[in-house]
Amino acid sequence: MRVFKQISVGFALSAAVFAVQAADVTGAGASFPYPVYAKWASEYKAATNNAVNYQSIGSGGGQQQIIAKTVDFGASDDPMKGEDLEKNGLLQFPAVIGGTVPVVNISGVAPGQLKLSGEVLADIFQGKIKKWDDAKIKALNADVKLPSADIIVVYRSDGSGTTFGWTNYLSKVSASWKADIGEGKSVKWPTGQGGKGNEGVAAYVGQLKNSIGYVEYAYAKQNKLAWTQLQNKDGKFVQPEQKAFAAAAANADWKSAPGMGVVLTNEPGATSWPVTSATFILIHKVQDKPAQGKAVLAFFDWAFKGGQKSAEALDYVPLPDAVTSEIRASWKDIKGADGKAVWQ
Repeated sequence: MRVFKQISVGFALSAAVFAVQAADVTGAGASFPYPVYAKWASEYKAATNNAVNYQSIGSGGGQQQIIAKTVDFGASDDPMKGEDLEKNGLLQFPAVIGGTVPVVNISGVAPGQLKLSGEVLADIFQGKIKKWDDAKIKALNADVKLPSADIIVVYRSDGSGTTFGWTNYLSKVSASWKADIGEGKSVKWPTGQGGKGNEGVAAYVGQLKNSIGYVEYAYAKQNKLAWTQLQNKDGKFVQPEQKAFAAAAANADWKSAPGMGVVLTNEPGATSWPVTSATFILIHKVQDKPAQGKAVLAFFDWAFKGGQKSAEALDYVPLPDAVTSEIRASWKDIKGADGKAVWQ
């Protein structure tokens, strides 16, 4: 079985293009964007002069490590609140948009065949719906042969921005979930078993018959897992795909939240995927080592300019030019100890 592993990826920043002095930089955090970061890295490696090592450890770990200054940038799918950004002296900006999908391992059920509503999904993850041939599931899937088998729920065991988006969505579509479980990078799951990272959840679902979990869409495709359709806010059943993620993000008001930390779950629109989210980069506003800070920004500057096609190939949604221009403008607030901006 092919799964994404937690590895360090080396890639370089071109001094000739970006006039960046040689500096090794490190980043860690969300597993949600790891496939696209790895893709960008492999494409950018041909221009290697500086090394950047990114580790997929989960959003919670990414936030902790950037706060502790053990990495040069952190990555999180759970946008940090304004007061926490201020407290820790951090600047936050989105990097790319993607979708989280339910994945199942049910004999005879093909990718995109099974239909689920938000309410039914919440009841499954809350342990209220226990078997695949439950009347509520069958009512949505009259043409699908479902086994009378116990449902095995698989969730993230680590502090996860993917979990934040997932539980934020379930809280919006299920009053019971909101009251009893709530939302966050970690919650007290009422049933199931945990896997570490998108990688771990994908591996468990691939191994366990009659299981269901949630992963970023690229992990579902790369691991040949069967994803489901979801009923969106407009009542339409939609497939997870790049255009559905883009539809959900189309009307995002990036200026409405500190650090551009918008949440894109359960957005209106006939073609919108209901569990869409941006993933974010965190970097200190005052750089003890300005060369590292400049190298980080140079990589994301390249990604915004040259990484769009590879992001789309993995069904992520590149940020619009107007948004990336706003992001670059915010980089003027990142300075060295001497007060000089590291990015011009």
